[in-house]
Amino acid sequence: MCNKKPFYITTPIYYPSGNPHIGHCYTTVACDSIARYKRMQGYDVMFLTGTDEHGLKIEQKAAERGITPRQYVDEIVEIFKGLWSFMNISYDRYIRTTDDYHIETVQKIFKALYDKGYIYKGEYKGKYCTPCESFWTESQLVDGKCPECGREVTEAKEEAYFFKMAPFADRIEKLLTETDYLQPKTRAVELVNNFIKPGLEDLCVSRTSFTWGIPVTFDEKHVVYVWIDALSNYISALGYANNAYNDYEKFWPANVHMVAKDIMRFHAIIWPAMLMALDLPLPKHLAVHGWITFNGQKMSKSLGNVVDPFVLGKRYGADAIRYHIMREMALGADSSFSNEIMINRINSDLANGLGNLVSRTVAMVEKYFGGTLPTERESGEFDDDLIATATALKASVDDYIDKTQLNNALAEIFKLISRANKYIDETAPWVIAKDESKKARLATVLYNLLESIRIACTLLSAFMPTTMPKALEQIGACEKCASYENADKFGVMPPNVTVKKGEVLFPRIDVDKEIEELNSIIKNNEGESEETKKLREEIEGIAQIGIDDFCKSDLRVVEVKSCEPVKRSKKLLQFSLFDGVKERTVVSGIAQYYTPDQLIGKKVVVVSNLKPVKLCGVESHGMILSATYGDDLKVIMVDNEIPAGAKLC
Repeated sequence: MCNKKPFYITTPIYYPSGNPHIGHCYTTVACDSIARYKRMQGYDVMFLTGTDEHGLKIEQKAAERGITPRQYVDEIVEIFKGLWSFMNISYDRYIRTTDDYHIETVQKIFKALYDKGYIYKGEYKGKYCTPCESFWTESQLVDGKCPECGREVTEAKEEAYFFKMAPFADRIEKLLTETDYLQPKTRAVELVNNFIKPGLEDLCVSRTSFTWGIPVTFDEKHVVYVWIDALSNYISALGYANNAYNDYEKFWPANVHMVAKDIMRFHAIIWPAMLMALDLPLPKHLAVHGWITFNGQKMSKSLGNVVDPFVLGKRYGADAIRYHIMREMALGADSSFSNEIMINRINSDLANGLGNLVSRTVAMVEKYFGGTLPTERESGEFDDDLIATATALKASVDDYIDKTQLNNALAEIFKLISRANKYIDETAPWVIAKDESKKARLATVLYNLLESIRIACTLLSAFMPTTMPKALEQIGACEKCASYENADKFGVMPPNVTVKKGEVLFPRIDVDKEIEELNSIIKNNEGESEETKKLREEIEGIAQIGIDDFCKSDLRVVEVKSCEPVKRSKKLLQFSLFDGVKERTVVSGIAQYYTPDQLIGKKVVVVSNLKPVKLCGVESHGMILSATYGDDLKVIMVDNEIPAGAKLC
């Protein structure tokens, strides 16, 4: 496995000044889909996300609540992580700018830039937008207000350190105009005209008017200003200038940074300048997407037009939401969000298109052949066109993934789904079934449909990771059949494939009724869902304990040696766990969430010093740790490199 080609993709680190909304979801879901696709292709993927937790706005919001900034960000970060779990985000690393190793890296970078002469002390005078944590010149303001959020700005004057930008102007202009670093490249013109041609202004990189930030080591009345702090996360998370990780040489430079257009300038100009000053390689690509807009406005907590993804996901499933936001957003352009657009997309593509194709095909195999196809075949009209469409799909999707054009990748996949539905109409299996001599032709038609579904769902599994395994199971596609390697081959499943009827993948929604109900719940996107509210109340209301109380729990990493259902119980699983010294028996009520084969060989965490208790006649010596959110549960698993018996502290 060590010879896998590395692939490094990042989201921006989100500012936890409020609860996450559907606008946050796009970037994270898009990066997750690319990461999953690259893993399918055999890459060794590092997928990074996290939170940017310093700054005046956090300090102010914490003060309003009467808590410390750290307490404030801890609460919001838990909600972010809860959302990513809910949306089935498979990040490999989560960075917080309050992490000690990140602080160490930022302080070393700041000092290195200072020692090289790129950072100097001066005085800042200008306009400052607190919600956006951004300084602006008078000419950049729109009607005297912040050009990003439209809010009032204040005069700012204070001692500060500055980063020299001018030495890098020519190199950055060439980077933007002569390479494919920026995607889409059309964005380069506005950046060059608005920021580089007028002359790059030196960047304010420290503040003295607040304290919630990373101290400058050689001048501690200053804290590092947001962009040097935030942008450094992409390399600090790999272990650059710290000892927490050792992945920098393997994964840097990043293959893709994905950001929304409001922070494009910082990633397209400031971040390359920082790296140039440090003599470090530049990222390969910066993918810039637009905003999800609501009534023509950017979705923003500060603007009060937030759509709560917990509300939407609970009603339609996380995969449907994932699909909708990726299908609607063209790289570089804004995407208008409305309840009606979303529901119609779910109905047309997922319910009527993919879901109907799967259910119709499976139903016909069951009706005409009892669920198992015969092996005799007879080719006919329309077969070749369907097969050609199916086998050409992977190459097209690969290309769009490499260009971070996910809406186009999905459109290509759904061309095959549409073609397969048309193939049903063209071949009319219900007519063929009336002729006993045409059994081989009928079997061929149905087999071709199953193979087309296999290819489509294999490639869709990166985008809809929860539902696609269910679809593949229904059509009888084994794990090997549904591999990326087989996604451009036709005739992979056995000729006598057996289907298995299952639940409706995407139930059709009554548009008018649903819009009325959804609008009454969201109330024009103000407020928060019950899920968000419940999680926030749980976090804020949890009883505090002292370190002595915590130390009473002995948390150990263990390896699952065996697992089987407990007789006379539908909820319990019996585990044999190796704790580094011996094997112990533990009983856990997670049978409705996991099958034994999903857990055998995994490293999990147990509370090892619980008093033994008998459950359905089996004595349990410990408790397996898991996390719950809503109706879902996930066992806490750890890296297989951590030895059994390791103590959590």
